[in-house]
This record gives sequence, C-alpha cells and structure tokens, in this order.
Amino acid sequence: MNIITLSIITLAVIGAIAALILYAIAQRFKVEEDPRIDQVESLLPGANCGGCGKAGCRNFAESCIKATSLEGMLCPVGGNAVMKQIAGILGMEAVEAAPRVAVVRCNGSCDNRPRTNIYEGASSCAIAHTLYAGNTGCAYGCLGCGDCVSVCSLGAITIDPKTQLPVVDIDKCGGCGACARACPRNIIEVRKKGVKGRGVYVACMNKEKGGVARKACNTACIGCSKCAKECSFDAITISNNLSYIDSDKCKMCRKCVDVCPTGAILAVNFPPKKVTTPAATEPATTPTPEESNK
Repeated sequence: MNIITLSIITLAVIGAIAALILYAIAQRFKVEEDPRIDQVESLLPGANCGGCGKAGCRNFAESCIKATSLEGMLCPVGGNAVMKQIAGILGMEAVEAAPRVAVVRCNGSCDNRPRTNIYEGASSCAIAHTLYAGNTGCAYGCLGCGDCVSVCSLGAITIDPKTQLPVVDIDKCGGCGACARACPRNIIEVRKKGVKGRGVYVACMNKEKGGVARKACNTACIGCSKCAKECSFDAITISNNLSYIDSDKCKMCRKCVDVCPTGAILAVNFPPKKVTTPAATEPATTPTPEESNK
C-alpha cells in the first residue's frame, strides 16, 4: 500500500471519527424548539421594527410562546387583528389594545419659522443636532433632514417639500415608534389613534418663555395656560412653558383649539365645524284697524 492510499484512508477515518463526535455533541446539547414559534412568526409582518419592545419578530414570537397571558403584548404593525390570530394558535385570550399612530409635534414650516442660515453639512438630523441649534431661531424644532423617513419600514413618512416637515400617512403608520426613536429632538410621538384617525395635540416642543418662543415661530406654544383652564377632563398639563395633551384623557372636544392664541394646538382629520347662523326673525307688522278691533 503506497503512502497516498494510506493518507486517504487515514483522513477518511479521522473525518468519520470527527463526524461521530460532532453528532454526539449535537444530540447531547440540542434544544427542542416549540413548533408554534414558526407559526406565530409567520403571522407577524416581518418589519422587525422593535415597536413591540423585542429584538425583532422572531424574539416577539418566542416571548408570546413563553408568556402565560398576552396582556400588554402587541405587535404595533399587525395590530389587534394579528394578536387575535396569535391568541388562537396559543389558546389564549386576545387583549384589545387601542391603536396608536405617530404624530409630528412641530408646526414650524418655512412660513411659520423663518430660516436664519443655510445648513450644508451631512444630511442627517442626528449629526445636525449635535453640531448646532438649527437653521432657524428655534433650537427645539424639526431639522427636516429625514432621519425618520429612512427608518420607517412601512413608508409611512415623507418630507413635505413646501413645509420641510415630516408628514405621517396614518393609513400606513403602524405606531411602531421607530421614527420617534430616530428623532434626536423627540419631536415625533406615538399617540393614541382616535376614531377615523382624529387627534388633538400641541404641535410645538419649544420650552422657552412665551416671548422668546413666539419670536422664533409664529405658532409656538407660549405656555399661557388658556387651554388647560378650558379643558374639563384634566387632559392638559403645563411644564417648562409648554402645554401637553394626554391622548388617553383627551375627549377631543376641541375647546382648547379654539382658545389657543397662537394656533399651536392642532385638530387633525376632523370635518369642518358647522357655522350656525342666528334664525331669521320675521319683521313685526302693524295690525290693521280691523284686526285691532277684534
């Protein structure tokens, strides 16, 4: 037997022994996986947005399998419809959760918030935020570079070319919060989605005193407290010269919108208010002599 043949046989024996050892190790340490994980994952949208608080859809599916109740667990993109299907697979009761949607809490358009300089750096809100206060007099407003657009896996956010502000398509938005996490100035907030997408919120994040804030933006909140005094549901609080409306408490009566002197509070997706005119009164007529004698 020549040396080449001997080498081949030796290598084959070593390979066979190594394969047997690896097989024994794999059998010893193998982890049995619940087949329902694949079933649950197949129902999820696959956005891997992290809005559920887990590291992707697979991890969320594993968490659902391990959980004893689905209370507090929600896939924000799939919503209640997907959670009902998951509950059916797991034999649990689905817990309804109010749908949520992202809103842009800044109304500092080019008309309302004049530009004072031109930014020519990297097109990134995160970078621009670390470099300077912004290209307007407001250090709290939207920078308009579109970091929120780039992280939205659903294509629900675009930058309006006229206002240079992000616009959220509520029909596409799943309320995952990826855009809110990407915004370095915390302008985007995930709030309760009202019936037909209606909502009332303060579109301002400026914490400066009223005079300073109003000088920087025509529609800035000046912290005058008129909205809080008008609200009958304790849904509005004032902190650091800025009003905030709790979407879980707000009944969307829109009285705060009417009393806001700067127009900082927005009411979106409402039909136009009906203008009531006083009923016309018939002119008084002078009775004839015949009618007076009756």
